[in-house]
Amino acid sequence: MINKTALHSNAIITGFGCYVPEKVLTNADLVKMVDTNEEWIVQRTGIHERRIAAQDQFTSHLSIAAVQNLVQRYPSDLSDVDYIIVATSTADTIFPSVAAQVQAFFNIPRCGAVDIQAACAGFVNGLQLANGLLLSGAVRKCLVIAADTISKITDYNDRSTCILFGDGAGALLLEASSDRAGDIEAVYANTTGSSGHHVYCSHLADRIGEHSITPSKQLVQNGREVYRWAVSQVSDSVLKLLADNTLTPSDIDWFIPHSANLRIVQAICERTGISMENTATSMEYYGNTSAASIPLAIDAALTSGKLKKGQRMLLAGFGGGLTEAGVILRWNLH
Repeated sequence: MINKTALHSNAIITGFGCYVPEKVLTNADLVKMVDTNEEWIVQRTGIHERRIAAQDQFTSHLSIAAVQNLVQRYPSDLSDVDYIIVATSTADTIFPSVAAQVQAFFNIPRCGAVDIQAACAGFVNGLQLANGLLLSGAVRKCLVIAADTISKITDYNDRSTCILFGDGAGALLLEASSDRAGDIEAVYANTTGSSGHHVYCSHLADRIGEHSITPSKQLVQNGREVYRWAVSQVSDSVLKLLADNTLTPSDIDWFIPHSANLRIVQAICERTGISMENTATSMEYYGNTSAASIPLAIDAALTSGKLKKGQRMLLAGFGGGLTEAGVILRWNLH
């Protein structure tokens, strides 16, 4: 039932947390596994190491740990959370959802729970959906989680992909408020489904549209095509989002794109005119963590003291689908 008292409320961020597994996989470790070298990995990706989930550690565990970190850092009552949205491509099970497992762990009553699958754009998509629920008045409090254990679908014989990916999770609490302006100022979303066969993971189908694929249950990526699409399409979308809201790159305090790899991020910054000094990433020590990469980058900027309360951020998620999503928001947490 629609909560009519919330129809004129705004969505504000009231809590944030992250988690990464303990195990570290360094470039030196990968050199022992596949035909590669440390200098080549760093030069092409900017990645030095990544975190890997334990054999008995799954996306639900990472999600729960991220929420626990949120509660520790920003003491929050979760008993009245109305909705849980988990963005993941690596759910423990097809069903029950990861969101349902989070609900069960925290024993949250009368709570909706769904997983969304938008690959590396998932966290931003989750923010957009939660924001819409809050603005509609349907809910008052929404927990958005982005978590992936990409290592569990990575082929460690494929040197072009295994050097990239790691595991991690981030969680953000959004609440309805009539006291101040909402934190989310603008959004965009776009999909190029005709190019979805360039990065996929399948265990059922052997085709995507007219394109044959391998149902190997492992991640398969055409890095060159994904690079071309991301640099061109995401750059154009970022510039359009700014223009549509009468903003310029200089109006953005922090640009936080999906941490796919350093070369993609640098190319997007060059095309958009956004300075790398005002860009936060998480790939250096966590690798490409898919949906979790943006919250992990926010966490790095926050814990280093660089991200300040009141600053404007542009988040740009992009990946499998091929899909992209963007949000401009004000960061109002300490």
